[in-house]
Amino acid sequence: MKRTLLLSPPCFKDFDGGAGSRYQATREVTSFWYPTWLCYPAGLIPGSRVLDAPPLNLGVAEVVEQARGYELVVIFTSSASLTYDLQTVEGLKASYPGVTVGMVGPQVTILPDDTLKASMALDFVARREFDYTVRELAEDQPWNKILGLSYRKNGQIYHNPDRPYIEDLDALPWVTEIYHRDLDIKRYHIPYLRDPYISIYTGRGCPHHCIYCLWPQTLSGHRYRVRSVADVVNEVRRSLELFPQAAEIFFDDDTFTANPERVRQLGREFRPLQFTWSATGRVNTDYQSLKAMKEGGLRLLVVGYETGNDQILKNIRKGATIEQAHRFTRWCKELGIQIHGTFIVGLPGETPATIEESIRFACELDPDTIQVSLATPYPGTAFYDLCVKQGYFRSGVLVDGDTGYQQCVIEYPELKAEEIFQAVPRFYRKFYFRPRYMARTVKTMLVDAAERRRLLKEGKEFFGFLFRRHQTGESGARDSLKTSAS
Repeated sequence: MKRTLLLSPPCFKDFDGGAGSRYQATREVTSFWYPTWLCYPAGLIPGSRVLDAPPLNLGVAEVVEQARGYELVVIFTSSASLTYDLQTVEGLKASYPGVTVGMVGPQVTILPDDTLKASMALDFVARREFDYTVRELAEDQPWNKILGLSYRKNGQIYHNPDRPYIEDLDALPWVTEIYHRDLDIKRYHIPYLRDPYISIYTGRGCPHHCIYCLWPQTLSGHRYRVRSVADVVNEVRRSLELFPQAAEIFFDDDTFTANPERVRQLGREFRPLQFTWSATGRVNTDYQSLKAMKEGGLRLLVVGYETGNDQILKNIRKGATIEQAHRFTRWCKELGIQIHGTFIVGLPGETPATIEESIRFACELDPDTIQVSLATPYPGTAFYDLCVKQGYFRSGVLVDGDTGYQQCVIEYPELKAEEIFQAVPRFYRKFYFRPRYMARTVKTMLVDAAERRRLLKEGKEFFGFLFRRHQTGESGARDSLKTSAS
């Protein structure tokens, strides 16, 4: 068995697009996601180690030093960070010519050939779900027999057949055991979750077909495959033993509420454990499921509202309506379930008028917190294909090469990229500077010291975000769109 290092590499200043992040760019406040995807193969390979560089503030030289003695290094990359991540690949090869270095993630799944051609120092990429592909590499099995592998040999690139999606998710190790072995949970922080938190997947894939969503269209597929309720409950129980200091468990499935009966069953099984948890959800979740989750300890749902315009919801194949969003939000408030609402500006059909419509919609819903993202067409998504076909791309890079701040790379006949970009801070200001929201925040800070400290810290970072972000103009683009997208 090769001595194996699973690496979430150093990246841009303030960039949080790590192995567990579904948004591949800097956030407006400090966020660090667990490298959950890397922890699965780590649990399959004896003697392995997970090294998560960003929360440790490690640079390339420091990572290279810590990689000494490893024979196989597997790096999680993204479309936004690939160019930067290749610096780590080349640093490893320069220092240890005999080490085998490869990459995993959505980027390499969609563009394996382009990724391998981007650097001669890169030996392989593992496409789609890579858990068993990486284990077989560590076992030193013949490369031409390993499904899901693309690799370089004698100057030529080869692509083996795809590996089928994993059906028996219970057979995979518990990532929380790897967290306990290799990570410091105090370093992981998400603004809407309680510190410290633990992140767990109970399933993979998503049955919905939103055109912009990266993970189901690249890595995990559109069929929601789930772990058994017993396996999830047992990992939760073990996590509570390993991390008694954890304030919350976050179930970070693409859509945790996709299977209503299972959700209700999990809620019932969680009740005796008496722990606080949060999860992802959709506005079409029924009342009985929400009630069962709340009774089982649910505190908060992360909900993708995306827009306040029904036609745009149809354009992006969201499978939801504004009416459903209002009803769902009302139910959550009745049950005492908090909501972190996510919105996207710049989706197909967006105009200055629909942006204002979304801002009004968010204020009417009045979720506890919001997140506003730029619409970003990642390779491998239907959104990317649409933008190519319709000519919506403008010249530029997905992120600024020095800071990692996300850039807007699309525009429409009625809406320029700069207008989309500037809509993000305007959206935040109009939501958070309302008297209603500010009064609620002050009340919370007065009665909860921990929340007071958290809100003051994040408020400082948020105001810094509003002042420092800027859109790189045409003249500032250093690379072509093809380079930035690949």
